[in-house]
Amino acid sequence: MTGTGSEDGTWLRPITAGGTPLLTRAGQVVYASRRLSELVQGRPPGITGHQWSSAIREGFDQVVCAADSGRPVFAVEIAPPPAAGSPEQRAERMKNAVCAAVGLEVLRIESPTLRGADHGRRIVEYVIDARGYADAASPEPDSGEQPTVGFRDIIGRLPDGRSGHVNDLGALARAAAVEAYVNRQLADPIIRGLHVRWKNSPAEGWSWVEVRPGRCLLERVQLWDQRFSCGVDPARLAEDLAALAVGERLRDLDAAEPLLVDRDQLRRDLRLLAGRRDELDGGFAFDHLCAD
Repeated sequence: MTGTGSEDGTWLRPITAGGTPLLTRAGQVVYASRRLSELVQGRPPGITGHQWSSAIREGFDQVVCAADSGRPVFAVEIAPPPAAGSPEQRAERMKNAVCAAVGLEVLRIESPTLRGADHGRRIVEYVIDARGYADAASPEPDSGEQPTVGFRDIIGRLPDGRSGHVNDLGALARAAAVEAYVNRQLADPIIRGLHVRWKNSPAEGWSWVEVRPGRCLLERVQLWDQRFSCGVDPARLAEDLAALAVGERLRDLDAAEPLLVDRDQLRRDLRLLAGRRDELDGGFAFDHLCAD
């Protein structure tokens, strides 16, 4: 967008005061609950007055800024998926248009269970670390060096003492499922899942665990990485976030009981997803989950 100031961030307003930061990490400062009007210096070219007046009332759960300048680096929003054609969906489109015009990177996580106030800090810390690791681990172009192991694939000691992927946001949920199974609260100890990436659309992750014989607790997360690099595969991150959401619901199985999904219905839904593989970036790699 030549001439809009989006490329060098001149439309973004530095945050230099106004509230205690949520955290400081890796040369970046994180603020909670900021409106778009606090981040943008005036209506940028190409944005209508209606888009502007609608968008500036919208906000983000966390905004990550450079510690030295206070200028926003990226923003994170965690919200339930809006209904098609709803005012919430229209407001989100307006906000996306303004963010694109000013070059603000945005990570939007759509989940019926995850919440910014409860999970935002952990997710932001993870993304900051993943992005920093990816920058440091990437070999120089034409160097001939092989990429190092990815952030999500690092093996270490998990909180329960086992060895596993220490940068799996669903690790605690997976350990909780095993414990619940030992205590005869679940029919199966394994949180299963899949991840896909829709062409020109979000990444999507599913995770589920069988709570009663033939009855599953299912979570689905969509992840929109708008002009944004997560530092890890966004589809894989969406699956991990879905596992994290499963873990939240395992805390109160009595409340989750009425919302369990029939295992046969889940399998039908998986087959419908597999049938749309032509719409997926990279296809569908989980046919084994569709078998009887």
